[in-house]
Amino acid sequence: MDVRSIDGMAQAIRGDVPPEIPDDVDDPTVRKARGVVTMPRRVNWSRTDPTYDLSDQRQRARVYEQVLREGSADDVRYFIEVDELIHLWDELVLPPAVSQAWADWLARHRNVTVQDCRTRVREQRREDVTG
Repeated sequence: MDVRSIDGMAQAIRGDVPPEIPDDVDDPTVRKARGVVTMPRRVNWSRTDPTYDLSDQRQRARVYEQVLREGSADDVRYFIEVDELIHLWDELVLPPAVSQAWADWLARHRNVTVQDCRTRVREQRREDVTG
């Protein structure tokens, strides 16, 4: 593996590389994952059992986090439903570059405003301290 590949992997792991957001991620004709799924190893590289039940909201949120951080355009296209992403947004913990890229995409394509997860955490901590 050359240095560029190592640097690319380090950037992806750190999350400072913008994610792939395919133009047709929101296309209703694109086939989406349903039910029990097995995540590709390139996306779910740290878990021994890469199987998730998308009907379970917690498991679905973990799949979305992994795909948004590590997935290719094809993975995003297959696993991510934009309406569900909006619904799950407040549960997701994403690196800044990923969170910002999707927040920008949602604002442009769906006219939806979402907060970065670190902003939510800071606001929650302030409420806990003052409340």
